[in-house]
Amino acid sequence: MSANWGKNITVSIFGESHGVALGINIGGFPSGFSVDLEKIKKDMARRAPGQSELTTSRKEPDEFEILSGFFEGKTTGSPLAIIIRNTNQRSKDYSVLKDVLRPGHADYSGKMRYSDNNDYRGSGHFSGRITAPLVFAGSLAKQLLESKGIFIGTHIKSIGNIEGRGLTLKEINNDLLKNLQNMDFPTLKDNNSELMKNAIVEAKSMEDSIGGVIEVAVNGVKAGIGNPFFDSIESRLSSMMFSVPAVKGIEFGAGFDIAKMLGSEANDEIYLENGEIKTETNNNGGIIGGISTGMPIVFRLAIKPPASIGKEQKTVNFVTKEETKLKVEGRHDPCIVPRAMVVVEAAVALTILDFLMEKKEL
Repeated sequence: MSANWGKNITVSIFGESHGVALGINIGGFPSGFSVDLEKIKKDMARRAPGQSELTTSRKEPDEFEILSGFFEGKTTGSPLAIIIRNTNQRSKDYSVLKDVLRPGHADYSGKMRYSDNNDYRGSGHFSGRITAPLVFAGSLAKQLLESKGIFIGTHIKSIGNIEGRGLTLKEINNDLLKNLQNMDFPTLKDNNSELMKNAIVEAKSMEDSIGGVIEVAVNGVKAGIGNPFFDSIESRLSSMMFSVPAVKGIEFGAGFDIAKMLGSEANDEIYLENGEIKTETNNNGGIIGGISTGMPIVFRLAIKPPASIGKEQKTVNFVTKEETKLKVEGRHDPCIVPRAMVVVEAAVALTILDFLMEKKEL
């Protein structure tokens, strides 16, 4: 089972949703970096369940234990390992699911890949809960990036059919991106946030779920980071984004709308500002030829509705090969978008950090 990632900075995740603990081992992180543990705890809380009526009622404090690689407030340069103990499992909620396949889940594909050896409780290693240690690693990476003037922010662009606006090039700055990280429900001004929240509550009341779109901006990446073709910024960011459960689509810059433009519209015209090369627009999302242009890196992610819903759906008993119906019991998110944003930020931070270390920018 693939659980390892990275070239210059590496991470290895382990654990299951209803196991004893989950965790991550981080290799290659520079030594001597002063870590703000309170900032990491704040990011962990952003991802943690049970925060409001918009999320699952399962409460997990996501308190981490640092096992190695950290001494007297600084990284040592040796592998930095942490664990997060599971404290609020209700595995009996999943006993009926040993043989009955949940629509939208990895039950069938997992059985075909791992036979009966996969832990089916709470989706086991397929669970979004495994992103908790990823947030730790990414929060650490964000601190290092911010010390170099690179900031990452996310906001909710849409929930279901409730559309908001995207970021404009002129408004992207470090202060805005930091403010978004501090919001409980990050949306831009006049972005239909109450309508979005109501749509989540309504889906929950119907024992259903709903998805949305997250927009991501990275500010401060200098021009010249990345590679062409198979190792481009888009390639590695996309690979990492699709490692986050529930991500089903990605588009950079103007995205699919760029296909509707003429070349004269799609091209980002270049100008000088105080001797610095910039572009009038950012239709290419701050990346051309797989390499950063110095403009903000901007992309959007399609997040699917959570698969666990209380509505009865058709399925099959894998053992008896009989058709049946299923209502998924237990505690589940009606919408994963609010909790997924900090996970996305973490994944982006690790990817950008890996690129910077490759070019010896740290």
